[in-house]
Amino acid sequence: MHSSKVVFRSLGLCLLAVISMTGCSHNEAASQKQGEGPPVEVGVVTVKSEAVPVTTELPGRIDAVRMAQVRARVAGILLKQLFKEGADVNEGDVLFEIDPAPLHAIYDSAKANVAKAEANLTQAQAKADRYKNLVEFNAVSKQDYVDAVATAEQAGAEVLAAKAALETASLNLGYAKVTAPISGKIGKAKVTEGALVGQNEATELAVIQQMDPVYFDFTQSSTDVLRLRQALKKGNLQSVSPEAVKISLLLEDGTTYANEGKLMFSDISVDPTTGMITLRAEFPNAERMLLPGMFARARLEQAVNNEALTVPQRGVARGPNGTATVLVVDADNKVQSRLVQAETAVGDKWVVSSGVKAGDRVIVEGVQKVRPGATVKTVPFVESEKQEASAQTTPKAN
Repeated sequence: MHSSKVVFRSLGLCLLAVISMTGCSHNEAASQKQGEGPPVEVGVVTVKSEAVPVTTELPGRIDAVRMAQVRARVAGILLKQLFKEGADVNEGDVLFEIDPAPLHAIYDSAKANVAKAEANLTQAQAKADRYKNLVEFNAVSKQDYVDAVATAEQAGAEVLAAKAALETASLNLGYAKVTAPISGKIGKAKVTEGALVGQNEATELAVIQQMDPVYFDFTQSSTDVLRLRQALKKGNLQSVSPEAVKISLLLEDGTTYANEGKLMFSDISVDPTTGMITLRAEFPNAERMLLPGMFARARLEQAVNNEALTVPQRGVARGPNGTATVLVVDADNKVQSRLVQAETAVGDKWVVSSGVKAGDRVIVEGVQKVRPGATVKTVPFVESEKQEASAQTTPKAN
């Protein structure tokens, strides 16, 4: 009888243990199902305002600072080409030589005419001086004296005309050697030796372009200019002086040109056909990487937004339709999804115009581990940790 009680008591204890284990297992499953586990740790950045440049990308083309057409200024047969196509030339270098023989003949003839005119002047002046003394004694008539003086003056005018013709002949003889009007890079020759040039017009022989520095001419919509000026007037943006404007150049292959440029001017009128305003910047081009006619895009800093809200790019997710969202941790450490307007990138950050405010905590590390509504544990995301991780993943240059 006693042994039977012991058996029943043992069975009862076992049954209680099984029930207790079953209850615990059920509670754990329910707890896991409801998401009541320990909160996930995420790295957050507190949104704050900072000064951010207002940057615009505008298309345009490279232009030479100076361009000169080399032309034949006298008629004749082209004898020599004295430059290498595509080479750098200096102002005053002889580029072509036109046959000077006919020009020499004209020069010699003009020189002889000067000598003849001067001889006539000497004779006429001597006669006028002699008549001046004779007219006082009535040895010659006053009319003869007046005629002698007029003849001397006419001879003097002929000397001046002959000297002018001689100077013209000398200039034309000098034009037989065609020189570079400016320093720069010369293109291909547009005529060859043996061609008759300058017969009825100043024949174009070649083109020289100054390549360092170069101009970048680009356009901006007048609507954008008005919008910018209104924002400056309201105080939303701070103006930047023209000499402080930063301009960088994005080339056709997507690379950024190594040297920054400076803004030269903006046009004072709007093109009525396009509604655009023309701007010009100047860039150094010592390596001749920028060529006239090349297409590029200027990244222009036109103002400063002192109250811009920024979010690290790694904290912004893009949907299939291009919409941008961020995960924000509220005061109860709950995760919220926010739709934001993030259209301008500055370095590794997006400038956010709506969707968040100063003081919001945006998740930038551990985004993949959480979902909206989850409770999280926040820790500040330190920028140096991000830079160190980037340095570890970036291969070192040899």
